[in-house]
Amino acid sequence: MFGEIRNDDGERLDYTCHEGGEGKLVVIGHGVTGNKDRPFVVTLAEGLSAAGIAVLRFSFAGNGDSEGRFVDSTISKEVTDLRAVMDAAGDQRFCFVGHSMGGAVGVIAASQEHRIRFLVSLAGMVHTRAFAAREFGVAPDDGCMWDEPDCPLSSTYINDMNQIDSVAELGGKIMVPWLLVHGTDDDIVPIQDSRDIIARVNAPTELFEIPGGDHVFNDDAMAPMVNKVVDWTKTQFQVS
Repeated sequence: MFGEIRNDDGERLDYTCHEGGEGKLVVIGHGVTGNKDRPFVVTLAEGLSAAGIAVLRFSFAGNGDSEGRFVDSTISKEVTDLRAVMDAAGDQRFCFVGHSMGGAVGVIAASQEHRIRFLVSLAGMVHTRAFAAREFGVAPDDGCMWDEPDCPLSSTYINDMNQIDSVAELGGKIMVPWLLVHGTDDDIVPIQDSRDIIARVNAPTELFEIPGGDHVFNDDAMAPMVNKVVDWTKTQFQVS
């Protein structure tokens, strides 16, 4: 459908497509240490496809089966990965769904790009510097994220998180319909991140809070997340 997708560094981005209606496309991007095959990502993609919406879920460079090195993965680089996917998508009406760090990627991209027609943030990261300081108790280049040996904590990543600091103020630059979904028991990205950024937005927005939901929408949080995103996305494609 899209052929080979490569980013600005020539790295091939691994992706999976789900069939849907013509002219309707949702692209799903994952969070830090994740990939396109996380269970909730796959379940969401299948739900959207069943509703007649085509989906492309992909792994950012250095993650999953995409080319590149994990130590080079940053929010800034992932924005360019998303642009490569946009280029491959062409003129299709386009919604981006970003989870966690992918939520920050979506905010930056949507604040700069007119190709994203709708935006969805799932447990979206907003305060990047605070996240890095809170979650990783090791020095850059001297340990791993959450003790995962395949996910070394690099100074490249930390420097980018610190330089961005927070995407909260970019909320005022989002001019497209935007859905934020967040679990109240998220202990990785607190729900206050979503509350902080939505307070700065002038575009049509909705914050859907899932009582007891965790960061990856496990157990009873899965169905409410999928149903909400599918229903909201169907409505946006119908009215646009």
